[in-house]
Amino acid sequence: ALMCGVQASSGVLCAETEYHLTEISTLFLFCRYNIKALIGRGSFSRVVRVEHRATKQPFAIKIIETKAKEGREVCESELNVLRRVSHRNIIQLMEVFESHERVYMVMELATGGELFDRIIAKGSFTERDATRVLQMVLDSIKYLHSLGITHRDLKPENLLYYHPGVDSKILVTDFGLASSGNKAGDWLMRTTCGTPEYIAPEILLRKPYTNAVDAWALGVITYIMLSGSMPFEEENRTRLYRMILKGRYSFAGEPWPNVSNLAKDFITRLLTIDPNDRMTASQALKHPWIVTMAASSSMKNLHRSISQNLMRRASSRCHSSKSGHSSGSNKSRLEQAVVRFLCRQLPTEKKECPVGGQDG
Repeated sequence: ALMCGVQASSGVLCAETEYHLTEISTLFLFCRYNIKALIGRGSFSRVVRVEHRATKQPFAIKIIETKAKEGREVCESELNVLRRVSHRNIIQLMEVFESHERVYMVMELATGGELFDRIIAKGSFTERDATRVLQMVLDSIKYLHSLGITHRDLKPENLLYYHPGVDSKILVTDFGLASSGNKAGDWLMRTTCGTPEYIAPEILLRKPYTNAVDAWALGVITYIMLSGSMPFEEENRTRLYRMILKGRYSFAGEPWPNVSNLAKDFITRLLTIDPNDRMTASQALKHPWIVTMAASSSMKNLHRSISQNLMRRASSRCHSSKSGHSSGSNKSRLEQAVVRFLCRQLPTEKKECPVGGQDG
């Protein structure tokens, strides 16, 4: 406890002194915050829920292991972005503590759950609900792009509700793959990265690419939001990439007959093979479907079709996993959301949920 009062003296620091100061920095962290629970885990990181000892305010701390080169790169990417941004729909970095092998990023805590947890748990979901979400996400992506930042890993799992209330804002999170360049929106990137089902064609072609890859991912997200199914889905990675490169998807099956042409046009303009013809985030915000908040669309409840498609997908993945085609550990958080929903439908005395909270 006495270490909480230690102050660093000024002057040139030798390596040993620097080492001790990083350890003292870590002690300051634990003096300031009380760790409550582990809420997430990634390849090089863990996320814990903490409480500020003085104010009792809850926060999240992302602990990134920086011993490995990959961990250091993820940490640098995330910090480079979060230290520059300030937007109501982007997760906010509060402070950073460092030790020799770890970086502790204190961030605001999103308690409202992932996007699809909320959609599945709701009894109703319409096109208007989708446009509300998209307005917030598009505004944050437009802001990032204006700073020369490309997210490069947009997907439903990285869109969190700030609180459980119906009026909660959406927060864009997880900037581990983000590229932070100059202020020109056409800054070129070359690293092949992203989540397979959301990767834009130009990345697969190993061409230099722009922030238009985020717009492609938003097209995939919108398709899933309105239907509960993926536009590009295939267990075999090679066949999946071939589908993406050809832009081969369809609006067949439920609930697409009940989805407006404007909504389909919005998706089509984002899932455009040529990045030069693809809508930007700024243009997407001006699309009539978004501007009118689907005013001319049917207010038909799409929830049943969305849930059924998500459950069908989870069931299919479960069967292929049992057949040895895929690993259970690869189960997406989209599928985990479905399992949690199914668990909530069971009678109280029979509830036994095989999937925990966030494990990404």
